[in-house]
Amino acid sequence: MSARATLPWIQVAPDAPYFIDDAGAPWHPIGQNDAITWPELAPLFRKRDMAVVERHLLMLRDHGVTCLRLMLEYAQVRHRYIERPAGRFVPAMVQYWDDLFALCERVGMRILLTPLDTFWTWIKWQHHPWNIANGGPLDSFSRALLAPEARAALKARLDFAVRRWGGSGALFAWDLWNEIHPANAEDSADCFDEVIHDLSVHVRGLEEELYGRSHPQTVSVYGPELRWKPHLNMHDPIFRHPDLDFATIHIYKERSIDDPRDTVAPALAMGEIVRDCVAETPAGRPFLDTEHGPIHSFKDRRITLPEPFDDEYFRHMAWAHLASGGVGGGMRWPNRSPHVLTPGMRVAQRGMAAFLPLIDWTRFRRSNWNHSVKAPGFHAFACGDGEQAIIWLLRRGGCGVDGRIRADLAPRPADVRVPDMTAACEVIEFDTARGETVRMRMVPADAEGARFTSAPIHADRAFVLRQAAG
Repeated sequence: MSARATLPWIQVAPDAPYFIDDAGAPWHPIGQNDAITWPELAPLFRKRDMAVVERHLLMLRDHGVTCLRLMLEYAQVRHRYIERPAGRFVPAMVQYWDDLFALCERVGMRILLTPLDTFWTWIKWQHHPWNIANGGPLDSFSRALLAPEARAALKARLDFAVRRWGGSGALFAWDLWNEIHPANAEDSADCFDEVIHDLSVHVRGLEEELYGRSHPQTVSVYGPELRWKPHLNMHDPIFRHPDLDFATIHIYKERSIDDPRDTVAPALAMGEIVRDCVAETPAGRPFLDTEHGPIHSFKDRRITLPEPFDDEYFRHMAWAHLASGGVGGGMRWPNRSPHVLTPGMRVAQRGMAAFLPLIDWTRFRRSNWNHSVKAPGFHAFACGDGEQAIIWLLRRGGCGVDGRIRADLAPRPADVRVPDMTAACEVIEFDTARGETVRMRMVPADAEGARFTSAPIHADRAFVLRQAAG
């Protein structure tokens, strides 16, 4: 595959914890997790139907989707290993990725790429080509972060990917290790710093040698582990490792996000987790969720959420993420049967894409304001820097028996106080369900902040505040 890039590369903005492209234009990862075996991308294997995959990518682009998170190898099934045996790259899989990168270049889609499917590799280790029983280098996946043989195998895989696809602007970033976990280091996190440094320097050095620059890097973690194992030092390497460019966790909160019974509690959990993560992350470093969804409902309880409920849950989660200071709306793991997002979720993504141009992201040095913005009768999610702000309000006490916001609620205005906006500002009200601006107006402010009353709100509303010129 040619290393030439037709899409601009993505980088972290120099003056804000968000992303820009080579031309300095803001860029947001709006998208979700996908997999090479799931229905929408599966027809690319052995070129079964490239046209249908291209049409799918074009549909995504038309709905504001900019990015898919993908694993180079999806190990749930045995016929999609990228290597078999270890060290021999499977021609059909290499062709698959050649074709996908070419389509993404043409369409304008980008990929957040992680080299190893750690979940299914763990579950189905007996079949994996890296298993020593199958001629591989590693006796147990519980030593994957410790064994020099495993490190060498992963570096060889990354080398191949960097040389073949690393010159493409369709590659947004590397997640160098999907859900780094103490279980892969004999129940320790002591090696995390060293592993991340080794992989980061290796990939960045090769990219700079080949292309004169490098793609952004991160390492993900299964978020609940940060709470379940506070005695292990995982926060420093995940949020503050000096070699990484942005921070990410997979946001699954028990009894709300992972098993939702209404569409409000998951949004509240998302808002608080993003608030905590933004506080952990250095000021100029982006933070984003790269995996969330109803994993316990789907995997353990074998429930696919009703589509109208799931659409609202999805939209609420996305806006809680963005308004609390995350980049984009977070990246859903579908957890549906089949593993695809619904048409309603695509509409929600298009609505968020329509909202994003209202902020100057290149200079938006946001802090989380979830606890300072007040709007009686509404839950407030907010971030800002004194010159710009994003607020998302979600109605309190409005859920019906089905867990959704009741359709028969009478719309009511919100009386909003924003203590950290102390100069006159323009307020833009945005309908997140319809994806359009409701109204714009100027409001005064004083030493106690900006105050305004919104147009009547049925369930939720997003706002942009922009300091008036002069």
